[in-house]
Amino acid sequence: MAPHEFWQELHPPGSFKADGDFTSFYVAELQDRHQLRLPIRVLADGEHALASLIVNQASFAVLDALAGQLASTIRHFDIDIVAGLPTLGLTLAAAVAQKLGHARYVPLGTSRKFWYSNHLSVALSSITTPEQQKRLYIDPRMLPLLRGRRVALIDDVISSGSSIVAGLQLMTACDIEPVVIAAAMLQSERWKEKLAVEGAQWPDRTVGVFATPILERTAEGRWRAPTA
Repeated sequence: MAPHEFWQELHPPGSFKADGDFTSFYVAELQDRHQLRLPIRVLADGEHALASLIVNQASFAVLDALAGQLASTIRHFDIDIVAGLPTLGLTLAAAVAQKLGHARYVPLGTSRKFWYSNHLSVALSSITTPEQQKRLYIDPRMLPLLRGRRVALIDDVISSGSSIVAGLQLMTACDIEPVVIAAAMLQSERWKEKLAVEGAQWPDRTVGVFATPILERTAEGRWRAPTA
């Protein structure tokens, strides 16, 4: 596949073999069994890799499907308002809020406006931009939309857990406890330990449309999910 072809098409169930070895792409299966081909990103050690999703580069059809299935997954939580994490999580959060029938959502951000308060911000790191020192902010004018309401905190991918932990810490600073954490893709299980530090309830209150493992390089140079 050419790089620009990823994330553009959902394939019917069974279109590709979803286990065994992979070469140029990983096959993810959504809740409805449709398949999505994801590029494989090799990690620094050269022996492990991750399947990648960049939701704001996805086709509208793929975004619509991911948002629809995620909205269906969290609907029973009776969500009042969706809060989205920057940057890629904002695209998904807005779409999920629409699927839930909401008129708006609350975007968190990394750009500090002059009317923001420093005490309503936390440090933010990202696995994709580890060299950048950022802070996560909330517009204080948005707090009445969140306080005392049932909040879903949404990101596009939960990977190392750093971004979602920052989101939780910011919610705590605002005296808000989300009822659910949601993402399109749960990437490996590295995030569970970090979330558990914030509260034992969070790993069980985190949901996704699909999950992907850390892949291991085979002797033939292909990629394989580790056996249990």
